[in-house]
Amino acid sequence: MMYSLVHELAETGARLRVPVALTCRVLGFSKQGYYKWLSAGVCQRDWDDAHLANAAIDVHGDDPEFGYRLIADELEHDGYRACERRTWRVCSQNGIRWVITGKGEAKGIVGATDRDRSGPA
Repeated sequence: MMYSLVHELAETGARLRVPVALTCRVLGFSKQGYYKWLSAGVCQRDWDDAHLANAAIDVHGDDPEFGYRLIADELEHDGYRACERRTWRVCSQNGIRWVITGKGEAKGIVGATDRDRSGPA
């Protein structure tokens, strides 16, 4: 939602401080909705994703060659419940990238065979 923008513009330390009422009116939603969002705090899904991201970073730190599928397997082994798709999303959002190793990496060709490197037949 755009409430985080309203919050950033209304902060006292912001370069250009914009009142909450004005920002909400321009963006087309109510002040009550903003204040409800502000008092609610972090939702459970975001909280769980943060814990999952921390665990994924730990698993990735142990072995950076792990892709999201192997990270998902390790997280399941550690007791976290998350499917591969959710693990992929959390890894993507947090910049967890896996390292591709093999013969093709040295020449910049990932997954190439010896025949591909020799050129046209």
